[in-house]
Amino acid sequence: MIRLAVVTNEPPPYRIPVFHRVGRMPGVCLEVIFCARREPNRKWDLPPMQFNHTFLRERITTVKEGRYIHNNPDVVPALKRFSPDVVVTDGFNPTQLYAFGYALVKRLAHVSLTDGTYRSEQSLSMVHRMVRRFVYARSTAFVSASMGGQRLFESYGISSDRCFKSYLCIDNEVYMRVPEPMEKRFDFIFCGRMVPEKSPLFALEVARQAATLLDRRVSILFVGTGSEEERVRSAAARQTAFVDVEFHGFAMQSELPSLYRSARVFLFPTLADVWGVVANEACAAGLPVVVSPHAGVADELVLDGENGFICQLDKNIWAERAALLLTRQDMWERFSRRSLSLVREYTFDNAAAGLVDACRFALTEEPKKISRPV
Repeated sequence: MIRLAVVTNEPPPYRIPVFHRVGRMPGVCLEVIFCARREPNRKWDLPPMQFNHTFLRERITTVKEGRYIHNNPDVVPALKRFSPDVVVTDGFNPTQLYAFGYALVKRLAHVSLTDGTYRSEQSLSMVHRMVRRFVYARSTAFVSASMGGQRLFESYGISSDRCFKSYLCIDNEVYMRVPEPMEKRFDFIFCGRMVPEKSPLFALEVARQAATLLDRRVSILFVGTGSEEERVRSAAARQTAFVDVEFHGFAMQSELPSLYRSARVFLFPTLADVWGVVANEACAAGLPVVVSPHAGVADELVLDGENGFICQLDKNIWAERAALLLTRQDMWERFSRRSLSLVREYTFDNAAAGLVDACRFALTEEPKKISRPV
């Protein structure tokens, strides 16, 4: 029996089903320790947590919108009560570092898990890199949510045989069960927090430019809320001759499959996303995706020219690619089928298996010296 403790910030909906599956695996006793019930910028509706878990006393410092520091010293007594064989941490907040220190002192196997990528951590300070190097040198196995995450580990000199995958994913079948409507209501859909780093205004500009190329009015659905919503609404009011805009607002998880199915093309012009679960949702709904190279899904779940396009944030290029998908039905159907095919690998079962495989590996191996620094 492996006693496995996972220390993580909060319960996101795309990880809860993974923990549920890990907790049901034969020979595994799981305890998930959460720093908080929900970070301030989240409005998730969460599925039931049918696994052993603990919520620490919340101690959150806000750095800026979307970035929070958790400092929960009570993680140490929580770990003592559970008495794990393996400790998994998924970040470098003080809370995760306390948990890592507990594993180090108790000589327990430690597994580092990251949703980050080589690209997303290029701007880290020397101090942040030194902390990572210290932790990684004393960890036994490494789990990433993407190939970009594995490249991050390898950049610290970690060999690929110590790296495992636990992809970020959704319940694909829920999206695939929703029937295709007889007629799509929207040309485009933007789904996500309406904040500057997600570029909702850019999505509107792309729709406006596509209308010019197509010589017709186009439609776009915005799903989500955030600080940019009023700016987008104001800009949309000035574009009514070219773009029909509908604002759905925040959507419950149960609403999303039908919302995606109502559109033809998913626009994902993010400035920074270590992965982008919204792309999983779009692919599972059979949509082609136009995405920036700043999302982790680019070149992994979204393949340029196969189920979407990966484009720098130039509205003219995006509009040209989008217009192709709206005028070439044969291309749209091919891209749609490819999205459905590619997303099938990204399942909760596979994600759970990757995490447990890493922990089993960690119990049979010793940490190895990092071969080269970043």
